[in-house]
Amino acid sequence: MLSGGSDGVIVLYDLENLSRKPSYTCKALCSVGRSHPDVHRFSVETVQWYPHDTGMFTSSSFDKTLKIWDTQTLQAADVFHFEGTVYSHHMSPVATKHCLIAVGTKSPQVQLCDLKSGSCSHILQGHRQEVLAVSWSPRHEYVLATASADNRVKLWDVRRASGCLTTLDQHNGEKSKASSEAANTAHNGRVNGLCYTHDGLHLLTIGTDDRMRLWNSSTGENTLVNYGKVCNESRKGLKFTVSCGCNPEFAFVPYGSTVAVYTVFTGELITMLRGHYSTVYCCVLQPNFQELYSGSKDCNILAWIPSLRESVPDDIPEKSLPQQHLNPAYEDAWSSSEDES
Repeated sequence: MLSGGSDGVIVLYDLENLSRKPSYTCKALCSVGRSHPDVHRFSVETVQWYPHDTGMFTSSSFDKTLKIWDTQTLQAADVFHFEGTVYSHHMSPVATKHCLIAVGTKSPQVQLCDLKSGSCSHILQGHRQEVLAVSWSPRHEYVLATASADNRVKLWDVRRASGCLTTLDQHNGEKSKASSEAANTAHNGRVNGLCYTHDGLHLLTIGTDDRMRLWNSSTGENTLVNYGKVCNESRKGLKFTVSCGCNPEFAFVPYGSTVAVYTVFTGELITMLRGHYSTVYCCVLQPNFQELYSGSKDCNILAWIPSLRESVPDDIPEKSLPQQHLNPAYEDAWSSSEDES
């Protein structure tokens, strides 16, 4: 696992639990420390493995740079410089025909950096304020979603000259209910979080209006799922995630010093994961093991592991099972390895 800190340090952890104990501490394999010649000077906002090979990873920072790293040598293979703070970057998990990294910065222009050429290939113009979050579609390799402090979320096809496919409208075009200023806004506040569902059919957004919204990514329609108040006081990008292969699907959202777990399609708040001592900044899922990792201002990374379902004979109907046999996601049964770091 990759982690980036507010001190600019990047650490690589081995997630394998060799002790087989339910609570364990992950070992740090190596790090880009403060004495490293290529270390970021300010807070690391985003880190990501190259989607096709862990021999390379990327990091971006408030020091206005995006760096490409060789995992074996822990040396910066390339550095992209920007005029403003970098809030977010993302490489497509499914792209086979391009190597573009989308970058959201202090500028309202979305930057596209090409790994092959080592240069910023082109920009996407349309936002009016800083771009706080970017996310490529896991379904279409040329489709990109961007969220901005201008209250808007845009979907782009990066092959098109005009670029923008649509601007999400929380009112679904019913302008009689919206003032001219609010038309074509996704939120009534800065939009600082984006996350596609794993099939790419829906997009979740979070804004500083304390709302989370679920959108049909094909039509751009607001599905009007009500999640209630989703507390969001972050002044920068908020990293949240969704489950993979669960029924129903869940969204894991930083919520103060906790992590809120919602059902994606009904908006129900299932539980709050408590264990951190300060503000949670990010959540990421390891789908192979159904493990959730959360990073906080308290300098801890916690692993959240769902309780294992007990084996049940095939001839026993599920309705007759006692509560402990049911899906643990409904039982508030997530546990944390609190010594995780």
